[in-house]
Amino acid sequence: MLLGVVKAGRIPESRLDESVRRLLREKFRLGLFDGGRFVEESAAAIVIGSPENVEAGRRAQQSSVTLLKNGKPSDELLPLRPGIKVYAEGMDVAAFDGVAAVVESPEEADVAVLRLTAPSGADPARGFLGSMHMGSLEFDAEVVAHVNAIAELVPTVVDVFLERPAILTPLKALVLAGSYGTDDAPFVDVLFGAAKPLGKLPFDLPRSMAAVEGSREDVPFDTVDPLFTFGHGLRYDE
Repeated sequence: MLLGVVKAGRIPESRLDESVRRLLREKFRLGLFDGGRFVEESAAAIVIGSPENVEAGRRAQQSSVTLLKNGKPSDELLPLRPGIKVYAEGMDVAAFDGVAAVVESPEEADVAVLRLTAPSGADPARGFLGSMHMGSLEFDAEVVAHVNAIAELVPTVVDVFLERPAILTPLKALVLAGSYGTDDAPFVDVLFGAAKPLGKLPFDLPRSMAAVEGSREDVPFDTVDPLFTFGHGLRYDE
């Protein structure tokens, strides 16, 4: 887009050079090109992949899981009982090794665990901006029908990767959780009580797209009657 404007003669190339010089000047002032600032590439994997750092990363992922709904008020589903039969979708079933038996169908299971990603679309016609996640926050009708069909057969846990808000209202799962890039193994730790969910929502989760469309774009927390509000997050000991 910018190159097209330059080629069309609307912005001289010298104007770009001026901006580049300003950016580089600030970077040099910050010392970003000093020798001591460089990372030793051969040591990076060793440092980042040390047992201490890997364990710290796992704990951070466990703690970030946000428990939105945990069954009925007097009958919580989580944490799950080790040794039960689990039907899983959207995740590596190896994460259940040693804690549960994975089965092939919901009918065979004691509980179903489904991991989804918040809905999003793209608009290639908008170039780079079109690659950004945008569009409706509602899941496709086929996804909702599939989740609810499983939820009618077996107690179901649904975790949604909340890279953006999502409309969870139509989902009939007993347990709803939100995560932010948590790997399958740390998530399973939380499901079975080896770790506690300590996350809190970083935004409201609207009840409907109508509420989203009726809100003001420049005012936070402006959607009417959200399903879950900013800061929401249940605990096992509550």
